[in-house]
Amino acid sequence: MIRKKEKRDDKMIKKMRPYFLIMALVAALSCVASNHALAEEWLEDFNLAARKLTTTGKSKYFVLVPGFQIVLESPTEKITITVLDETKEINGITTRVVEERELKNGKLHEISRNFFALDPKTGDVFYFGEDVDDYKEGKITSHSGTWKAYENGNKPGLIMPGNAEVGKKYYQEIAPGVAMDRAEVVSVSETMKTPAGTFDNCLKIRESSKDKPAPAEYKTYAPGIGLIQKEDAKLIRHGYLKGKSAPK
Repeated sequence: MIRKKEKRDDKMIKKMRPYFLIMALVAALSCVASNHALAEEWLEDFNLAARKLTTTGKSKYFVLVPGFQIVLESPTEKITITVLDETKEINGITTRVVEERELKNGKLHEISRNFFALDPKTGDVFYFGEDVDDYKEGKITSHSGTWKAYENGNKPGLIMPGNAEVGKKYYQEIAPGVAMDRAEVVSVSETMKTPAGTFDNCLKIRESSKDKPAPAEYKTYAPGIGLIQKEDAKLIRHGYLKGKSAPK
């Protein structure tokens, strides 16, 4: 009786084997799909309520110290980014004002005043919006791109992670209908040659927009400096303005 039962069990196992294989395959595919879905998620909740933010300091790839300036240039564009000795309160949070001045073909194209705050514990730098002046022939023509966090459903974005890992995806601007820009870390080991020198161990990110069908834009950040390349524009100089100096 025992041998007959064992034979019946063996036959049953053989019959069920394809079923087991199919179930294992389904489970494996489900796991892959789940991991893929997680990989596709873009961070947009940064738990700011639990953070203590400051308006002055340094992250690995971002300097938020008054007087610090970087200048990038291409054959048709010049971008000057200056950390101002000025702050702005947004929904009870004090942010640092950073001015970005853009010239195209030698003419003023745009001036934006960007609002940032730094988490000194993690090195994360958050973006709370911007005031934008668009220019044509020396005159302001519009304020396209202007937004502020906590207005009209807008939320702060992450402009620079303190721990930049390859594959990390996050929203930089969360302003539905105005700007839904996001970034993905492509590399943390780039070498970039610029007119201001060659920089190693750089961060490279790919920026895109959730709601605008535009080509992705690539940017490179150098440790201790910040942005050194934006498409064709590359760093030509960096440092502190006259009368300002790096904090000790």
